[in-house]
Amino acid sequence: MSDKEKKSTEVLESKGLSRRGFLGASAMTGAAVVGATALGSSIMSREAFAEAAKEAKSKTHVAPGELDDYYGFWSGGHQGEVRVMGVPSMRELMRIPVFNIDSATGWGLTNESKRIMGDSAKFMNGDCHHPHISMTDGKYDGKYLFINDKANSRVARIRLDIMKCDKITTIPNVQSIHGLRLQKVPHTKYVFANAEFIIPHPNDGTNFDLSGDDAYTMFNVIDAESMEVAFQVIVDGNLDNTDADYTGKYAAATCYNSEEATDLGGMMRAERDWVVVFNIPRIEAAIEKGDFATLGDSKVPVLNGRAGSELTRYIPVPKNPHGLNTSPDGKYFIAAGKLSPTVTMLAIDRLDDLFDDKFEDPREVVIAEVELGLGPLHTTFDGRGNGYTTLFIDSQIVKWNMDDAIRAYNGEDVKYIKQKLDVHYQPGHTHASLTETSEADGKWLVVLSKFAKDRFLPTGPLHPENDQLIDISGDEMKLVHDGPAFAEPHDCIMARRDQIRTKKIWDRDDPFFAETVKSAEADGINLTADNKVIRDGNKVRVYMTSLAPAFGVTEFTVKQGDEVTVTITNIDQIEDVTHGFVMVNHGVSMEISPQQTSSITFTADKPGLFWYYCSWFCHALHMEMCGRMMVEPA
Repeated sequence: MSDKEKKSTEVLESKGLSRRGFLGASAMTGAAVVGATALGSSIMSREAFAEAAKEAKSKTHVAPGELDDYYGFWSGGHQGEVRVMGVPSMRELMRIPVFNIDSATGWGLTNESKRIMGDSAKFMNGDCHHPHISMTDGKYDGKYLFINDKANSRVARIRLDIMKCDKITTIPNVQSIHGLRLQKVPHTKYVFANAEFIIPHPNDGTNFDLSGDDAYTMFNVIDAESMEVAFQVIVDGNLDNTDADYTGKYAAATCYNSEEATDLGGMMRAERDWVVVFNIPRIEAAIEKGDFATLGDSKVPVLNGRAGSELTRYIPVPKNPHGLNTSPDGKYFIAAGKLSPTVTMLAIDRLDDLFDDKFEDPREVVIAEVELGLGPLHTTFDGRGNGYTTLFIDSQIVKWNMDDAIRAYNGEDVKYIKQKLDVHYQPGHTHASLTETSEADGKWLVVLSKFAKDRFLPTGPLHPENDQLIDISGDEMKLVHDGPAFAEPHDCIMARRDQIRTKKIWDRDDPFFAETVKSAEADGINLTADNKVIRDGNKVRVYMTSLAPAFGVTEFTVKQGDEVTVTITNIDQIEDVTHGFVMVNHGVSMEISPQQTSSITFTADKPGLFWYYCSWFCHALHMEMCGRMMVEPA
């Protein structure tokens, strides 16, 4: 430490100011935490900060013509979408609409997207939390990304080759799908999804009592290929987050309301709640034997997994646990205490003995309770034996060694905390590169901080949040990037760029628009060649091609009140030549990428002439790419 730095620290201490208190009061000093640790750290000098900033820029800068090393997929939070980022540049590459309406692509407006959304298309909102990529043998296979909607109890699947949502499933019998993770081996057969809130069954308004045996929530398992719900397991308490092991045998979930209370004080009453462990082979065997029930109109198998069931085990852990994360070596489930300053390490190799009733106390699978700091929420890993846990109240991320933590828990005098780094502010989820797989590479860590406060230009009462990128490739964590984010993105995941293989243009036989192709064939239409208007009573079907810079149909006439379906096939074969279709004053907009077919249905409710135009800049004569719909009075 330089004399100047020592002087600065002494002045702070003489005034009774902690480093954190000083940071909270000063945006300028808040910027000076790049590369600092909480183990004897001090305020950095201007020169030291400049040097750290220079190093940060060299690490995150991706020059023109170069590509990022990782794809990042961010949940879109209350926007209901998924955002695609480049890492380490932290540049936003794309947005994938899922549970939201998106006028740029026409998601939620086109017939193709409405078929995918199904009955849930009536909902105009979504609340995305946890994006996760499908796996084979514990490694990302780049096939699918799954995302939950807490607001409307849905799970969606995104095809990563086209980066479009292709399935949305509403989960029956439950409310608020929150925690979501995937089976890792031998492949992602199942999607594990926790329903958070307890409801009465049947929930038909005849009973509002939440204290009886007929009130509960469930652990939900979805078939990853069919996207049908495979089974549901009744549990005690509210469920929070979940994860799976590397054998395909076990999944586990945290429960933050073992009291099954409905008020804040009641939910915090118990000093310990629990982690529920699910034995997947036993559940499958029970279904095979017919040991299940169904609820209401749903045909989904429902099994009893309450305490005492052979299908589950309940492991007491402190207190209102939140995050549940599997270490990449497959050894541990890590449950973060939230209202305890600890995380609990559960030995996965002891679960067989637990289910075979060889332990009198389920806590015998606990091999450490690791004291880290205030408000632990989530843990990620570097593949080198270290965990990184967010401390919400302390506004820090703490790096700790798992083996050393176990030794300390067993009474050895060993320091397991390697570093604490201030983050800005109140971090929730954190995610390191490839951390959910056996290939965790310990290069980058993203921490999603809920409060931004003084980190960015002011934007009024509603502030952005702060996604921070941290270099974890060395012995010390180094903060290298702040990035504002809107509407609570919540969580993210990263995959190497070689693990994601996208199409440059659409295949003409892609199932995404197969139903539209089938309808055209029924009308005798060759979608890549025909431009035709078909009148069927008060229904008008307009088929046209688009080839920059012209639509194949430049005018058509309908009657007021007609239901009009416009189907467009983009016959351009060059990537980037995307067309759009907007019918003025009708709320109609959609994207048609090269070789894609898109369709949209609307009512021509007012007489008059209405222009339509291409909304994606495709050609030097893009402005001239337009046409007219003439609506005759009824």
